[in-house]
This record gives sequence, C-alpha cells and structure tokens, in this order.
Amino acid sequence: MSSPCHVEVRGVLQRLLIEPDLPARYTLQLGEHAVALNAAQGEMLTLYPTGRRFCLHCARPSSTLVGGGYCNDCFQRLARCDSCIVRPETCHYHLGTCREPRWGEQHCFTPHVVYLANTSGLKVGITRTERLPRRWLEQGAIQALPILDVESRRQAGLIETLLRQRISDRTAWQRMLRGPVPWVDLPAWHDRLLSTFSDELTALRQRFGTSAIRARDKATVACFDYPLPTEPTRLVALNIAEQSHIAGRLMGMKGQYLMLDTGVINLRRYGGHEFELSITSPERQQLGLF
Repeated sequence: MSSPCHVEVRGVLQRLLIEPDLPARYTLQLGEHAVALNAAQGEMLTLYPTGRRFCLHCARPSSTLVGGGYCNDCFQRLARCDSCIVRPETCHYHLGTCREPRWGEQHCFTPHVVYLANTSGLKVGITRTERLPRRWLEQGAIQALPILDVESRRQAGLIETLLRQRISDRTAWQRMLRGPVPWVDLPAWHDRLLSTFSDELTALRQRFGTSAIRARDKATVACFDYPLPTEPTRLVALNIAEQSHIAGRLMGMKGQYLMLDTGVINLRRYGGHEFELSITSPERQQLGLF
C-alpha cells in the first residue's frame, strides 16, 4: 500500500477556495497554509480550535468575532459589514452616508449580475460579475444562469427584491447536501420572470438609464460537479464552539460545507478562528502513526 497522506498545520481560517473543475477543487486556507482537500477525501480530518480569534480585516486578536470574522470595531466601521451588503436594495451611498465611499465605489459600483441557480432548488441571487463562477460554487449550485447585467449592487438588489416575489433567494442546506437535487429548466424561468416583471424592469430602466439594466441572452446553462461522498453522510451540523474538537472521515465537499462521517461543518461560520488541522489516513490512525 502506498504511503497515506499526512498533514498537520496551524493557522487562522481565512476562506475556503473553490475552483471549477470536474469535480470542483477545494483548498482550505489556514494562515499561510493552503491545504488541498480533494486529495484528503476519505482521510481522517480533525480540527482543534485553539480558542484564539483574529479579525479578518485588522488582524488584531478579539475575544468575539461577528459578521463572518470581524472584531466589533471593524464591524461597526467597515462598509462591507453594513446591513446594505445583506440587503443591497437599501444601499445609501446616494444619501452621502456610506461608511467607506471609496470602498463602495470599488465594490458596489462595478458590474453585477442577477442570476438564477439551482442549489436546493430554484433560487435568485446577485453578485459582482467578476466573482462568477466562484459565487455559484460557494452556494453549492449544480446549475446557474445569468439573466440580467446591471451597473451597480443597488440596482441588482432592487431587481432581486422583485424576483423574490416569485422565487426564493435562500438555500436549504440539508436538501442541498442530501441530494440528488432535481434539475430545473432555467432558460424557461429566465423567460417567465422577465415577462412577469416586464413593466417593473421598464420602470427601473427609466429610472437608471436604458443601458444600466441589460437582459442576457439565454446562453448555455453552467453546470457544476462536486467531490461528493459515495455513501450516506450524517447531516448533523457540527458546532465547533460546542465541542473541544471536530473529527471524522472526510467524505466530500459541497458549497461551503465539509461532509464528515460524523456530521457536516459550515466553514464560513468560523472565519478568523485559529485551528490546528490534522489529516491522516484511517490506517495510520489505527497504527498510531502520526
């Protein structure tokens, strides 16, 4: 038998990088360490929280982190932590009250896309155009289709608010992970939604300019594959804050979730937390080889 892989690293959780491939490629970033998770599928994975937390923006230690990894000071000060990021239709830049006008200009006044995706079922979403297709992979989409190009995040949010009258903007994580998720005729929904909200979209074009909101042609639907388990996985949410450590065989990955034989972890919840990560084969563990 070939020598099984063995990894031991320590660092602050930055983000889970997901790149399109067949299946998608996952990289776990812990400080300066980048751990390729696809190669670890089937291995024993253990995450030990050290109890230390660091703000993802200012890097200062903090006893508590909010908003996905920020200290209280940064959470109150940064535009990226304002409520309008979650509800972009409430953007208040035009009122002169943006926390960081320059940051807003760089991130909110850039091309955005309104899209349809199939995660746990049909959903609507928005993102910066430059973030595709990574945004779809982060959500665990198996299909996706852009329907409108817009000039700003606020415009995208206003359109998303309209479309939410017919379809959800949420993903049911257990259904998404359990699968198989039935395929959806996204081009048909593209036509249906643009027809249903034709008058409202016309009004928005009159408000922001004809070129500000542009319908996309029904291009080929993007499809995605994930390194999923070949046997059932327990869909129990593992909460690192409630346990001394998380351990189990890494069965697969989808969206922001690691699927272990003991449960699933949403790593997005733990940005800024410092961990010790150990990955070893079951054979090494049984033999006491670490």
